[in-house]
Amino acid sequence: MNAPFNSSGRVGNREPFVAFVCDETTAEIVRPVAVEMGWVPEKVNKGGLRNAVQSLSVSASPQILFVDLSESGDPLNDINALAEVCEPGTVVIAAGQVNDVRLYRDLVVSGIQDYLLKPLNPDMLREAFTHAQTILNAPKVVDASGERPHCSTAFIGARGGVGASTIATSVAWILSEKGGRTTALLDLDVHFGTGALALDLEPGRGLTDAIENPSRIDGLFIERAMVKSSETLSVLSAEAPINSPVLTDGAAFYQLQEEMRAAFECTIVDLPRNMLVLHPHLITDVQAAVVVTELTLAAARDSIRILSWLKSNAPQTQVFVVANKVHANGHLEISRKDFEGSIERKIDFVVPFDQKLGAQAAKLGKPLAEAGKGSKTIQPMVELATRIMGVGDAAEVDGGAKKKAPPKGGSLMGKFADLKSMMPKRAAKK
Repeated sequence: MNAPFNSSGRVGNREPFVAFVCDETTAEIVRPVAVEMGWVPEKVNKGGLRNAVQSLSVSASPQILFVDLSESGDPLNDINALAEVCEPGTVVIAAGQVNDVRLYRDLVVSGIQDYLLKPLNPDMLREAFTHAQTILNAPKVVDASGERPHCSTAFIGARGGVGASTIATSVAWILSEKGGRTTALLDLDVHFGTGALALDLEPGRGLTDAIENPSRIDGLFIERAMVKSSETLSVLSAEAPINSPVLTDGAAFYQLQEEMRAAFECTIVDLPRNMLVLHPHLITDVQAAVVVTELTLAAARDSIRILSWLKSNAPQTQVFVVANKVHANGHLEISRKDFEGSIERKIDFVVPFDQKLGAQAAKLGKPLAEAGKGSKTIQPMVELATRIMGVGDAAEVDGGAKKKAPPKGGSLMGKFADLKSMMPKRAAKK
């Protein structure tokens, strides 16, 4: 698994335990139990959640983090701030004075392993810490690639310039960074692909080498050819010379997808629409297809044709339609209602037009979703990523395979593995 863990489940030389408490009474209870667990009592710090966020923003987060929420006025939003500075793999145990079942559930959904009600006692701490250690060791049992769900998703632009590549890159980033899934981005636009460019990376020669020598493609080739954007996101792209036509029967592309399926939990394929004509077999094992369009007459025509093609050639594939660059002022060539009438189905997600955010992402060399954290523009992409993960998990269950449990039993895998934390002002009220 291409995740930031070694065989022991540890990340680098991170501390095994750190605590941030609000009062000396809590510190006096935590320290002895920490010593029993073999941890250093000096790692019990004063300052609660606020001090935790400040300290972890400049230092590596521990394997087990205990944080006191007693002084927090808005625990859910503050926990999201903590998620931004925590590295993947941290198991978080929180404590507080609010005895509210709804708060407990919301905190657990947000990725907290456990919430302990103050005043604390040694037995409850001992039990919580022991459980946390068990979780840290769990990946050694469940990390077999055959037990991991895999979801392969193709992004297809109805027309050139509709933003399919932009959305594909952002969804890949969300799946890896917030979903905690090891993700491969395969950009099959060999001459003009922007997958690596959007991540501020050099594409390398991996994709062109694969096309020229399909027999070389295996697990080792994937490991060496993929360009890493992070520990959980890798890209295979190219900028082949435009005077060099690609001569291939598509076998290399298909084999790349097969190897990525074995090496990653999610594969995002940026699939130029002409590939449907040239290499229809590429869609055979794709579980989800995302058709990205604009609300224009030409895009409506081509969306109809692509949706019809998918229905005939890939009936097993779940299809999502994304309307991109939709102006808020309603100045549209075709209304949403008329567009949906033309394609004879609903639009699943609408991404607002945000020129300022697009320019900022390009300047920073970051995906739109990363540059626009908290922006309403990325909310549809977060929801799409959530649906894609659901498709992969459901396919595993339907196929008789074991469904993947949430990473590390609710730990901060992928910075909480809670996609809702990407949405603006995650509401505490349900």
